[in-house]
Amino acid sequence: RKSTRLNSSHLVISYAVFFFFFFNDTATTEIYTLSLHDALPIYTKEHEWVLAAGDAATVGITDHAQEELGDIVYVDLPKVGSRVEQGKSLGSVESVKAVSDVYAPVSGEVTEVNALLADAPEKLNEDPHGAAWLVKIKLSAPEEVPNLMSAADYQTYIGAEK
Repeated sequence: RKSTRLNSSHLVISYAVFFFFFFNDTATTEIYTLSLHDALPIYTKEHEWVLAAGDAATVGITDHAQEELGDIVYVDLPKVGSRVEQGKSLGSVESVKAVSDVYAPVSGEVTEVNALLADAPEKLNEDPHGAAWLVKIKLSAPEEVPNLMSAADYQTYIGAEK
């Protein structure tokens, strides 16, 4: 059985194809463009992901992080309006194994907290890159975003951790 590993260029093409078909309106000839930083999540060494678009960012923990933690039973997140600073704790995730801090991958103001996780923290185990995002942040220092790891760099990083 042959294993195929996707890299970031595969993801860019997939996103471009998705956006073309999803947003393509036959009544117009408008072409939609997609910035690489606006389309793909980027990562931290502490296993958080960020999906940034303009001055807004959605933050979560990676699939790797939830696998390492095991069954998640509680999530502690900041209040809307809280200021977070890159590299500082913004909350924690409690599993049957341990309590782990979640670090802010970017600086800014929390604009939304995922209410789903208050009643169903186990969603982090089921969909960490989708419905189980943690917080949305209005960026105060957008220049921090390009300094985070690409998907390919993150895969290399977690491979080296093992």
